[in-house]
Amino acid sequence: MLRAPTMQETDVRTAKPRMDYYFEYTECDSTGSRWRVAIPHMTGSCTGLPEPVRGTECTFSCKAGEFLEMSAQECTQCAAGSYSLGSGIRFDQWDSMPAGFSSLATLLENSPHGDDRLTCNSSSWVPQGNYLESNRDECTVSLIYAVHLKKKGSVSFEYQYPDNNRLFEFFIQNDQCQEMDQSSDTKWLKLTNHGEWATHTVSLKSGTNILYWRTGGVLMGTKVVKPVLLKNIQIEGVAYTSECFPCKPGTFSHAPGSSMCNLCPRDTFSGHGASSCTPCNATSQYAAEGSGVCKDRPLCSKKDYVQIHTACDHEGMTQVMYKWIEPRICLEGVAGAEQLPPSEEREPCPPCNPGFYNNDTPTCSPCPPGTFSTGLRPCKQCPAGTEPILGYEYKWWNILPSTMKTSCFNVGNSKCDGMNGWEVAGDYIQSGAGGSDNDYLILNIHVPGFKLPTSLSSQSGTEFGRITFEFETSCSADCELYFMMDVNRKSTTVVESWERTKSRQTYTHIMTKNASVSYTWAFQRTNQPSDVRRRVNDVARIYSISVTNAVDGLSSGCRPCALSAQPSGSACVPCPAGHYIDTHTSKCTECPRNTYLVPHAAQGAEACKPCGPASKSDRDHRLCYSDCHFTHTEGNVTLTFDFSPLGFVGSLMKGPSFTSKGTKYFHQVNISLCGGQGQLAVCTDNVTDLSISEQREKGEGGNTVKTFICQSTIIPAGGRGFPTALASQSINLANTFLGVTVENTLDGIEAKPEQFPQTSRKVPDVNFYYRSLEPTSSCESGRSAVVTLRCNPARSTKGDLSVPSQCPEGTCDGCTFNFLWESSGACPTCTERDYHQIEEACKGGHQNLLYVWTEPKLCVGGVTLPEKKTLPCEGMEFWVRLGAGLGSFTAVLLVSLTCYFWKKNKRLEYKYSRLVMSANKECEMPGADSCAVMEGENEGDMEDEVVYTKPSLLGKLKAIASKGNRESFEHVQLNSPHSKALVWS
Repeated sequence: MLRAPTMQETDVRTAKPRMDYYFEYTECDSTGSRWRVAIPHMTGSCTGLPEPVRGTECTFSCKAGEFLEMSAQECTQCAAGSYSLGSGIRFDQWDSMPAGFSSLATLLENSPHGDDRLTCNSSSWVPQGNYLESNRDECTVSLIYAVHLKKKGSVSFEYQYPDNNRLFEFFIQNDQCQEMDQSSDTKWLKLTNHGEWATHTVSLKSGTNILYWRTGGVLMGTKVVKPVLLKNIQIEGVAYTSECFPCKPGTFSHAPGSSMCNLCPRDTFSGHGASSCTPCNATSQYAAEGSGVCKDRPLCSKKDYVQIHTACDHEGMTQVMYKWIEPRICLEGVAGAEQLPPSEEREPCPPCNPGFYNNDTPTCSPCPPGTFSTGLRPCKQCPAGTEPILGYEYKWWNILPSTMKTSCFNVGNSKCDGMNGWEVAGDYIQSGAGGSDNDYLILNIHVPGFKLPTSLSSQSGTEFGRITFEFETSCSADCELYFMMDVNRKSTTVVESWERTKSRQTYTHIMTKNASVSYTWAFQRTNQPSDVRRRVNDVARIYSISVTNAVDGLSSGCRPCALSAQPSGSACVPCPAGHYIDTHTSKCTECPRNTYLVPHAAQGAEACKPCGPASKSDRDHRLCYSDCHFTHTEGNVTLTFDFSPLGFVGSLMKGPSFTSKGTKYFHQVNISLCGGQGQLAVCTDNVTDLSISEQREKGEGGNTVKTFICQSTIIPAGGRGFPTALASQSINLANTFLGVTVENTLDGIEAKPEQFPQTSRKVPDVNFYYRSLEPTSSCESGRSAVVTLRCNPARSTKGDLSVPSQCPEGTCDGCTFNFLWESSGACPTCTERDYHQIEEACKGGHQNLLYVWTEPKLCVGGVTLPEKKTLPCEGMEFWVRLGAGLGSFTAVLLVSLTCYFWKKNKRLEYKYSRLVMSANKECEMPGADSCAVMEGENEGDMEDEVVYTKPSLLGKLKAIASKGNRESFEHVQLNSPHSKALVWS
């Protein structure tokens, strides 16, 4: 093991002591020169020391396998059992933290309680023997090492970085604590497969280089982030090394001048500085590869053998057998040891998988191209007008299919190297025993690409293929099953993972681009360091795996295809985008307007599904979207909405939130409200996979999400010591648009208006409904989202997005998300009923008509207010004059009438009095000569007249006054030659 030099020790290393003193070099001066001086072992003994001599140049170094012998100042070969890198140093043993390394937790006061110093104080990098392990919490912890180089050099190291919930960066500072210039692909490290070591190399400048390996993360809920592992740190460019380093236990170098030590083979061991390995006692001891000691063999138990299914023999039979796990380390045949169980009865082999047929042979062979088989019958050609359905379909597990591989990895030892990670078991394939409980048991299937059916080949839709598998896990501890994919061999990402025991279930992942992809299942019984195998009964089982449209797949059946338009044509032809195959004519037919084509749906018009309310399909019938226009009719009132002023994509920053360790983070949600494929929301990680710059610029990186609604976790600049804001953990919340309505439910999704109470109900809320078709471990039916648009004239046109106060993450159950978007742009379009008319007073013969909005104004855009109108009018003085004239005329008329009737009355009174007087003189009743005044007669000529009159006004008053008689009279005047008058009543 190499003793790590500190910054001062890098170019001033002690040589082997000679007598009572040893040699050192002085610091280099400005000319690049230095001196070799003798230093006594005992303080104060300064007599008899050699004189200083001029040393080698400051940039001098020896070759690999050599060291600088200080007394002669010459390069000398390392002895057997040791090694040297010449101008480099290596750290490859981590039983303890080497000298010069330090682990520092970043202490920030960004916790709401200010208790960071307490919660992160115990977080550090931990030596684990063969590697160094980072902290397992979300605290930011830096591993620091300082080195002084006299010439340009480099640093390289191996690492494991399997969890994208953790941030991992490597950067370099100078002695002024200024960060060296680094590109993003050397600063942020790429994710690795579980159990896979990657190598990272960075160039170093001459002078002081302070190396930082920094990890951090955001831990939400109970999920534990996986640690980062480091090993084999090697630094090149030191000026010289003055000694060789002995080989660590378990390694050896048999020849002088070695630049590295080799691992001891299995069942051998070596001590410190060994030049060869010593065999163990083969009968009672064993040793893994690279062991420093031999161990006693334990008694065999049930944990030391596994059950296997033999391949089909020539009779078509198989049987269950048991075999010892290799390499076998246990003792059998002694008292207390478990015996290997006998083999079980032979039984018929299971059928071939679809696309294969045995043709009466022991093995299943793939069907030739253009043919198909269910696995039970011979391969046949597809009928005319059909084509093979290509893919993989594995549901019988007698042997491991040729497209699949299995392996075993362990980060701390090589016990399981060469073992099968998974074993076939007839009806399923299950995880193997491994060498230790923390082994990664790997199962892999590689798909070189995808090929759409001929009739769909021209449709560049959102699905090129899908993988579906049925699985279960049975565990007694913290086991975990990972499902990962590696696209174009760029980087591996974890698609989904399941912890602890899970019942039998099915999972489907859709491939949205045509690329070479490797799907991997990795099962780990525990993520804690372990060197033993105790939990062999913790297993994962996969019952079936199917991959559609695999370019090199086999066919289990045929599907109809579109035929050429020519009458005699029988060859399959591709359908244009958005077309389905008519089952009656076998011709390509375009989907109706505002419908979308379901990928891999049944043939016929049923493949076209209608879009939801107030939504329309794009030109290729791939998806449905809103065009930002919506109309709602209630009674005789119609409201028209235009949401385009809000913008196609809205963003919401939720938080801040704090983890249990005090890390501050935000959740940024991007929502695509309107528009089709070109206006989708995009969430991109700026931490992982930064080396794929070309894909990242196109929005196609391994950690870029492009969908209707997506979410990223944001750690602000300065948070946890990171100098720039970090975006990670981008997820898809909704990739399908369902429709727009004012109703509170749509397709089983509830809007929950009680989470956003309304102050006014004059304008209804408009709900946009979304859904994700991708199931997750917590949401078997996928996630869903509702964006509620509310008219609020007090807000800006762009408006503000918010989440329910009782669910600050936007969801209360983790599956259904609710957002409120308040904006003046969410108000309906203005119409004539939204304003009213006001009439001003008439001035100078003119009157103004004004139009104003009805308050509160709950509309936007649409019609504009009419211009002010001016109309002629009559003022008040005209009506006053007219009224005065009419009043005067009425008064004169009344006076005239009064005078006329008064004069008339006087005449009647006079005649009455004469009649009374005449009646008193003659008391006989005269005959009625005449009852009326004839026309043409006048009062002076009347002789024989009968005058009938009603009582006059004065007479009536007198009659009223004379109530004693209580009689009223009518008067008749008689004129005749014999009598003057007669009155009767």
